[in-house]
Amino acid sequence: MTLEQIKQNIQGEWVSIAPEIRPSAAKNPDGSAKPFYLKREFKYIEGDKFQLNIINSADAYGKVPLVKIDIKGHIAWQGEHPIAAGAQKVKFAADEVYEVTPLIQGFADVVNQVAGKGFDKWEVNETQSIQGKAFQLFGLAEGQIFTEYDLIYFFNDLLFWGARNVDGRGFDTEENRPTNLQIPLIRVKQ
Repeated sequence: MTLEQIKQNIQGEWVSIAPEIRPSAAKNPDGSAKPFYLKREFKYIEGDKFQLNIINSADAYGKVPLVKIDIKGHIAWQGEHPIAAGAQKVKFAADEVYEVTPLIQGFADVVNQVAGKGFDKWEVNETQSIQGKAFQLFGLAEGQIFTEYDLIYFFNDLLFWGARNVDGRGFDTEENRPTNLQIPLIRVKQ
């Protein structure tokens, strides 16, 4: 499949099949990575634009949502990725919108303690932009546009991205780009 065919095939809306698990950068007392649970909603829009909505949860079944993250931006296509024939290296840039909405009081309390400077008081169900702001909880520095060096693989009408590094490292550099596939997203039927 050519790059243009991939772009055409992934246009539209995609969602997680079920809650997903990833290793976080945070560690348990024994040094192991803490689990990180989420559901994704992704939309690829002509012109290499995307929208990503993530709900992080405290539990594996997604019954205790903690925070909603809304990101909008652009995708830079960077060539073939060796994980599978047709896989593509991409760089996601949240250069339009990066918003956070606490969904539970405990998360709002934590954000107020560790990332309150430069923001209004964090409240449940109240959205704030972290675009270009220092946000320690997500490792963002002042003036930084959130980017990830990831991959996209389209196969059998499933959309795959890269699986998180087992030690919880993000995809913040080319060297940290994923080398395995994450559970796929499924197309939202219209």
